[in-house]
Amino acid sequence: MTLEPATLYIGNRRYSSWSLRGWLAVRLSGLPAEAEVIPLKGGVTPEVRAVSPSGFVPYLEHDGAKIWDSLAILEYCAEIAPALWPSERIARAHARAIAAEMHSGFRELRLAMPMNCCRTFPGHGQNDGSLADIARIEAIWTETRARFGANGPFLFGAGFTGADVMFAPVASRFLTYAPPLSKPALAYVQAVRAHSLVAEWYRLAATEPESWQIEKYETIS
Repeated sequence: MTLEPATLYIGNRRYSSWSLRGWLAVRLSGLPAEAEVIPLKGGVTPEVRAVSPSGFVPYLEHDGAKIWDSLAILEYCAEIAPALWPSERIARAHARAIAAEMHSGFRELRLAMPMNCCRTFPGHGQNDGSLADIARIEAIWTETRARFGANGPFLFGAGFTGADVMFAPVASRFLTYAPPLSKPALAYVQAVRAHSLVAEWYRLAATEPESWQIEKYETIS
């Protein structure tokens, strides 16, 4: 099947966790998409509102489709590349459930440990709310790997699925803030970081202009 070219609008790779999810889904699907980076400014960005119906990134345009939500982008990409979800029905249902929980939850973690994949702030951001979120995330990872992931380093084994896509920015946060993690959780975080596409995202983030940096995400105390 020949795929039409697409455009994926994303924010700074350094900070934009949602953009990472959309970009990973698109790249894993093989969709030939050009990534257009719109620098974020720590609030409402008119440049994003000018292209995205929701005013947020990621935003994908492809062959008449306009998709402005990371989970919707993932599902769209899974129609092109079904292997983004596990092939077995129960495993696939579980993957979608944990992806949806990640998509809609863990607000305390997001607030306390904003993504910055180019810096480290060990020990920062730990409070009752963020630690409770981390405990729940570890429980998800432990259960999922025990039930479905025995044959590889990712949540459902050897393949990097949509569930891993949704949790990739969490792995990035854990590397930045170094909260207490179990050995299995840390091994999973390191496996995500070592994935070739995640490594590419980090490499590209490191090349972004210094003028794109946002002070409040660079001077966490």
